[in-house]
Amino acid sequence: MTTKKEDIDVKLIKHIQEGLPVTKTPYKDIGQAMGMTEDEVIQRLKKLLEEGKIRRLAASIAHRKIGINANAMCVWKVPGDRVDDVGKIMAGFEEVTHCYERPVYPDWEYNVFTMIHGYTDAECEAVIQAIKEKTGLDDYVVLYSEREFKKVGVRI
Repeated sequence: MTTKKEDIDVKLIKHIQEGLPVTKTPYKDIGQAMGMTEDEVIQRLKKLLEEGKIRRLAASIAHRKIGINANAMCVWKVPGDRVDDVGKIMAGFEEVTHCYERPVYPDWEYNVFTMIHGYTDAECEAVIQAIKEKTGLDDYVVLYSEREFKKVGVRI
């Protein structure tokens, strides 16, 4: 059974998950819509961040609308004993927006996935080359996005 505080937190998260209002007073506007003060909204959001229930409040850029059209999912075959070190190196590249370890299968041995964004395929290839040089890895496959059907953050 949830408490009243948890119910309000869930309602607040649902309210902001589509984005903050683009106004001079977004937290005040959210508060008015939810029957809360601006300070209550801010304090609840801070608490949710501190508790790790939300990771961040940040702007999300519509990258295709600003010309970042090259999106390369590069999958890497990384020895198990190197995954942590290599993952940190790959994640350190600013062009890498996602870096995950995933399970391997008999017909798919690639266990580290990096999503690389650039204005051109050549930019993505340059990042892949830099990752190769920094990690010493050379067993990888690049999968370029051709079309985007849906892209949203996690919703509750």
